[in-house]
Order: sequence, then structure tokens, then C-alpha cells
Amino acid sequence: MREISLDTETTGLDPFTGHRVIEIGCVEMYDRIRTGKTFQAYINPQRDVPEEAFRVHGISNAFLADKPVFANIAKEWLEFIGDSRLVIHNAQFDMKFLNFELELLDLPTIPLDRATDTIAIARRKYPGAPAKLDALCKRFNIDLSARTYHGALLDAELLADVYLELMGGRQGAMQLTSESSQSSNETLHAAPKQIIPARSFPPSAEELDIHEEFIKSIKNPLWKTVA
Repeated sequence: MREISLDTETTGLDPFTGHRVIEIGCVEMYDRIRTGKTFQAYINPQRDVPEEAFRVHGISNAFLADKPVFANIAKEWLEFIGDSRLVIHNAQFDMKFLNFELELLDLPTIPLDRATDTIAIARRKYPGAPAKLDALCKRFNIDLSARTYHGALLDAELLADVYLELMGGRQGAMQLTSESSQSSNETLHAAPKQIIPARSFPPSAEELDIHEEFIKSIKNPLWKTVA
């Protein structure tokens, strides 16, 4: 199952009052395991970045001046996410902005029900507890040392780890339910195998005796319980 952890940074809180997306970060997951593939783009919003927004993400007008506009990154971003399910912290906020940008380009919008909202999951699982991303990272002992400012790609990476924990942790994600998930997990986690060549001579009498003593020491061996 392919999913995309996604986050954005914006110039403000509402696209319908003139605010725009200035960064998109995406992290690919298969069977809730990060694959290492990411998408990240800074975007020229064609407007100023207010001081209060700059204090949150540290992305300045000068930094964005030579960055592409949304129209120039839209195709690559849409190809990256494909038809995969999106994992977003406070999905309504990000989807509102992204769909606004798509509408400006006369491109099809993304249905809200295609997104898994991790805030909703956290509030159901831990009612009354803080559900912000940094609070969940602290709950699950996820390293926040790199998070001096909010950043879309960094937050998408943190969110992927939080999502894994919300859905049962690494042990749950390692359960194999199909050939495809087994293949994916083996690719990502299998340790290099040591190949030991078969020996070309039979065991000695001493080795056979040692083996027989070892077999006798096993209590209730499985092969004696099978009909």
C-alpha cells in the first residue's frame, strides 16, 4: 500500500484572503514504511511573506524570489503523489491550500476523503492530550532536534514516523499480509545474507553422537507432536 506523507508551508492561514503555498514536502511510504523517496519544492507565491508567517517557517521573500511558481512544479508534484492516499496533519488546512492552487490552474482538485488526517487519529487515540505534531513526536520519542523552524519536508518526514506509531508502531508495520507487503518489507529491512557453501564430506561419527545428544536434550520437540 503506497501512501504519501505530505506537509505545506504557506504565507498565511486562508487562501481565500490571498495567501499562497510556498513549500510542499512529500515522503513516500509503502506499507507504512518510509522508502527514502521524497518530493520537495519551494514556490514563489507572487506576493509578500508576512512577518508572522516568516517567524514560523523562516522562509523569506528574498529566498523565494528566484523560486518557480506553482504552475511550474504542479506536474512533477502530481506525478509524485499519483493516486496514492495522502497522510496529512490537519488535512483540511493543507488540502484547502493545495486545491486552491489547482483550481487557479484549472486542474482537477483532490477530494478531502483521499487524505488520512493524523490529528483526527491522535485525538481519537489520546482524547484530551495535545495533538500537535511536536507533541506527538515527544510522546513517541521522535527526534525533534532538527526542527528549528517548521519546514514542509522535515515535517512530512516527522509525520511519517508519527503516523507509523499512531497505527501501531514499527512492530505493527512489519506484519506481512500479502506478497507485495512481504516483498516491500524484505527489500527495506532484510539484512545481507551470509552464504555458507555446502561441505562435500559426510559428518563424522563424533559429530553424529553430539547431534544425537543435542536432540535428546530438547523437551517436547515439535516433530513429535505433529500427527
